[in-house]
Amino acid sequence: MKILVLISNVPDTTTKIRFTGDNTAFDTNGVQWIINPWDELALTRAVELKEAGAVEKIVVANVGEKITEPTLRKALAVGADEAIRVDAAPKDAYFVAKQLAEVAKDFDLIMAGIEASDYNGSGVGGMLAEMLGINSVSAVSGIDIENGELKIHRDIDGGSQVLSVPTPVLTVVQKGIAIDPRIPAMRGIMMARKKPLNVVTAIDAEPRTEFINYELPAPKAACKMVEEDNAKELITLLHEEAKVF
Repeated sequence: MKILVLISNVPDTTTKIRFTGDNTAFDTNGVQWIINPWDELALTRAVELKEAGAVEKIVVANVGEKITEPTLRKALAVGADEAIRVDAAPKDAYFVAKQLAEVAKDFDLIMAGIEASDYNGSGVGGMLAEMLGINSVSAVSGIDIENGELKIHRDIDGGSQVLSVPTPVLTVVQKGIAIDPRIPAMRGIMMARKKPLNVVTAIDAEPRTEFINYELPAPKAACKMVEEDNAKELITLLHEEAKVF
């Protein structure tokens, strides 16, 4: 079985977000880039399946410029066998899915994180499945391969669901797909330098959305302290200002 894991290159969640050009562009200066957390868990599960002998090859792919290559190299260090970078700025979810559709053929299982931690769009996985004309399963919290058969676990209201799904299939994975992300060992980091990272030319595709400008959330109000014996004031503040009841 061949697995493709989609990798988003996102800012570290502790990054201080800034914008330039009158709030029309994200300021990348000083940003620490990481593998999108949901994609990292998907890759971890793929590596676990390969270590169990159920997977022949793991490929990771993303749409991005050269700045994304260290992130792909980390994915190779975690355990992927090959990386693909579509050489283009990821303009929107449709554009990204259209580019990935060119490199996502001939895989038995495609794994996509439920969303990216920067824009939280949750659109690429479903779009890609439609473009490829293959089945997709969302809300996936577990994947097993038993006797060559794919078993997919989903969380549903009031319980869980186990599906037997023919390949090829795209799975949109969420929390639970793996317990902890795999941390690259020194041996993996050294081996990653020799693994192939293939750069392919982007195809012509028009994005369906355009970002006009960005706006930071309003700053939090100052903390108000209430004396421990002044319950009446606390209730008034909760009712009139916090609007909690």
